[in-house]
Amino acid sequence: MTKLKRTKDRKVANLVSPSGKTVSIASTFGLPSGKRFSCPGATSVCELICYAGKIETQYKTVRDLLLHNWDLLRNADLDEMRRLITEMIDDFIKDCDRRDAPKDFRIHWDGDFFSDDYTMAWKMTMESRPDVRFWVYTRTENSARILQGTENLALYFSADSANLPVALKLREEGIRLAYLADTFQEGQAMLKEATGRPGAKCPENTGQIPLISAKGSACAVCQLCPKGQVDIVFSATKK
Repeated sequence: MTKLKRTKDRKVANLVSPSGKTVSIASTFGLPSGKRFSCPGATSVCELICYAGKIETQYKTVRDLLLHNWDLLRNADLDEMRRLITEMIDDFIKDCDRRDAPKDFRIHWDGDFFSDDYTMAWKMTMESRPDVRFWVYTRTENSARILQGTENLALYFSADSANLPVALKLREEGIRLAYLADTFQEGQAMLKEATGRPGAKCPENTGQIPLISAKGSACAVCQLCPKGQVDIVFSATKK
């Protein structure tokens, strides 16, 4: 049967080559972005600057891979979605075991949770594979609530000025925020006012650590998001 396809992403890779220039294992998954496809919670802010959406338009091979995943999932029922996702994660586990790599998997380098059933399919897969550590950012409010409390998932609600009331409500319920602002100062000021803490600046976004190096990918080196340690701030201008 046709399988879902994983992606090699330099920023989130769980294992890189000895030279630090290429990704060794496909450790993330994507769907096409935007409200036409998998992003029901897309805001005017994220649609304007969506880096993943720009990659879709630039690279036909990437677009084709994402559409392949979308075509398999969009009309599938819960059981079929769970089967497809679990099969993909089991292939990832095999790759990690062969390479003695950490089992860290980023859900949705592109796209989002497009339905409750799709969200539940991921939740059931994660709960059945406790040796894998997952992390995800989502703008889908209901999905954030469904996924909250999944022990091997670092969950972030992606927030910006357009969905701030929803984000603050979820933060009160214990869900961490990944806040996108024009500048780090603006983002940290908002978080401090809302939570009493300014959150952490993404060190790759600030230029403090490289996207990929011999030490590993930026997210593997940083570990703030994979471990779900703090609220995080991203800057659209990198300033």
